Amino acid sequence: AVKQTRADELLAIADTIKILNDDDVLELFKKALPSPSLLQVQSSQRLLASEALKLVRAAGKHPSLDLIALALQGKKMNFDKVIKMIDAMEDTLKKEQVDDDSKKAYCAKEFDETEDRFKELAHEKERLDQAHSNLDATIKDTKEKIAALE
Repeated sequence: AVKQTRADELLAIADTIKILNDDDVLELFKKALPSPSLLQVQSSQRLLASEALKLVRAAGKHPSLDLIALALQGKKMNFDKVIKMIDAMEDTLKKEQVDDDSKKAYCAKEFDETEDRFKELAHEKERLDQAHSNLDATIKDTKEKIAALE
């Protein structure tokens, strides 16, 4: 998750640089700011956090905002244990998925073999039913011949 976030941030920075280097943006800057100077304002991290905390509190009560407010107040929050648990859960799920895939393949193979065996037994039953019918006919014939001889 951290790697994905970092990758997303790098992608966003690259897109921003691409946009700022565009000729149309340069023309827009020239029109908006005729003089080539920009005023740089420095603000402390603590001041920005304080202002953000005011905005979060003004937004009202919401569980996710409470977490942000805690972070802005400078409360120490350590998610290392939670991140490790999530990583362990992810590893477990990957292993279980591999097991499930192998079990699925085994079951599919067993179904195919059972289906083939069922077909073989159905053919054998048909053959035996035919042999039984032939024997019944032979017995009937033989009884008729014996009755004719008596």
